[in-house]
Amino acid sequence: MVLLPCRSFYQLPDDSYHYIYLSVEWTNFQLTPFLSYEFSYYLPIDISREQLTLVPIIVCIIIEAATQQSWFSNLWALQEPITGSCMSVAIFRFDTYLGDLRYISCVAAACMVLYGYDASVYNSVQGSKNWVVYFHDPDDNMIGAINTAYTVGAIFGGFFLGGPTADFLGRKFGMAIGCVMVIASTFMQTFAPRGNIACFLAGRCIIGIGQGIALTAGPIYIGELAPAEIRGKIMTFWQMFYSVGSFICFWVNYGCTEHKENLGEWDWKMVVIFQLLVPCLILALMPTIPGSPRWYIQRSNDVEKARTALQKVREPHEVEEELLKIREAIEYEKEAISGSYSALWKDKSLRKRMALALVVNAGQQVTGQGTLNTYSTKIYQKVFPNAGQIALINALNATFGIIFTLNAVWIIDRFGRKFLLIVGGIGMGICMIIVAAVETETPSIGDPGSDVKSTPVGISIVFLLFLFIFFYKPSWGATVWIWTSEIFSMNVRAQAVGMASQTQNVANAIVQQFFPTFLNNCGFYAFYMFAGINFLLSVFVFFFIPETKQVPLEEIDALFGGANHVTHGEELVAGEKQLQVMQSNTGNEKAEAVTIENAPTRQH
Repeated sequence: MVLLPCRSFYQLPDDSYHYIYLSVEWTNFQLTPFLSYEFSYYLPIDISREQLTLVPIIVCIIIEAATQQSWFSNLWALQEPITGSCMSVAIFRFDTYLGDLRYISCVAAACMVLYGYDASVYNSVQGSKNWVVYFHDPDDNMIGAINTAYTVGAIFGGFFLGGPTADFLGRKFGMAIGCVMVIASTFMQTFAPRGNIACFLAGRCIIGIGQGIALTAGPIYIGELAPAEIRGKIMTFWQMFYSVGSFICFWVNYGCTEHKENLGEWDWKMVVIFQLLVPCLILALMPTIPGSPRWYIQRSNDVEKARTALQKVREPHEVEEELLKIREAIEYEKEAISGSYSALWKDKSLRKRMALALVVNAGQQVTGQGTLNTYSTKIYQKVFPNAGQIALINALNATFGIIFTLNAVWIIDRFGRKFLLIVGGIGMGICMIIVAAVETETPSIGDPGSDVKSTPVGISIVFLLFLFIFFYKPSWGATVWIWTSEIFSMNVRAQAVGMASQTQNVANAIVQQFFPTFLNNCGFYAFYMFAGINFLLSVFVFFFIPETKQVPLEEIDALFGGANHVTHGEELVAGEKQLQVMQSNTGNEKAEAVTIENAPTRQH
């Protein structure tokens, strides 16, 4: 065999890594990858075997350059002189702890699938004529009230139940309670008696409460387990899974819309009840993930459980150092910061963070994305007459949403949170202006008074709204959750994240209650309002939001004018140790004095 050198052969690292040996062999243009299984196919191109062999090597190098990480321990190419067979081999290395961390984060982030699915499910069922008939043709006010009921439930759950549940019962337990409530409310909505829209509305309220609890615990849990240097990437799972939820919902709805004649009233019931799968899966996987190490130390000072949890998501040599930092930070917070809601307003640094978080989270919902996700069916009905077309557009929108959210994985820890929020706001504002101009300045076709636009205009509007999602997902979609979950001190993190994240629902409730009427009266002129809001949000971020990229959670307080909890914690721990030593020395001196005093005198 002749070695075609592509990279020097590295010695394999220690056993803290797993390896996948990926070999790709070409013989007579037959490509056969081996990766724990085999499959083959033929390449219909005329290229030499030697050139073809180098393709995966080049791809591997490009991947490493783009991500700035070493993914492949060894890359080399081989050629057999006699047969002419060529082979390229790559050894893909992945860290054991990173694999566990991604799995754990995916289980927790699945709570966001619930949110994404349910935020889209009401949008989907509104397009079903069977749903309208089943509930006796509800008017615009009732449609807004049903959506508001969900939001009010989420606000109540997040503000009053999410923080205490995550603090007293644990992050995992908070996610589990949310899943149970989603299951119960799904049955209420699916099997509501005909015409009894109050039962459907109550189910929406209960599912909101459950998600308010789960969505408080989930991002805290992921943020507390992720290392600082990749916390942004890992937290991106949170927003990406929202897109996954929307993706599932809209494609299920599209399938049901295509077969509505056969399904009857189950064309909308199937969409509602399908969301049972996700909470059941989360509950089944919950025992396989560890608790939060920070919560273990804060709640019961259980160092052993915290150490066990950290060992699943850190390299062995990092565990003790991080455990010490957590203990020092929490020690300081217990001395200096109350764990109650009042601390959010009494401490100047926390008060500043709380105010910024409230504005940023409310801003996420007034960008226009919440309106698009809830009322895109009604919006597209002003452009497209066919329900099947609208269902397909919604499904494609959700599909691209996943892809666009993945952009955050590559850029969130490279460019930072602040940059993404500014660029995203400007991009969304421009898209909204162009959408409004295209729809309002082009003539309608068909009957007089019809709002239906020509096909090119419709395609242009869809493209622009997809471009809006391109800017939104990695910026105000993913980044807001990441930034909110990492800026607060441990003692108040659950309460603060619960309050801040539910500000999204407060803003959403206000917008969603009035948007249907606003859309009917003003049409696409409403989008000019969203454009102005997006530009203002970019200006706000530029002047007031500090960058938190790759800052450890225990040291982030210093960015907002607070104390460095690790430094002060070290001083407290050192002071306690010194006091213990002094007390020990004092005790020894007293013991020696007593011994001397009681010693028998020698007779001479």
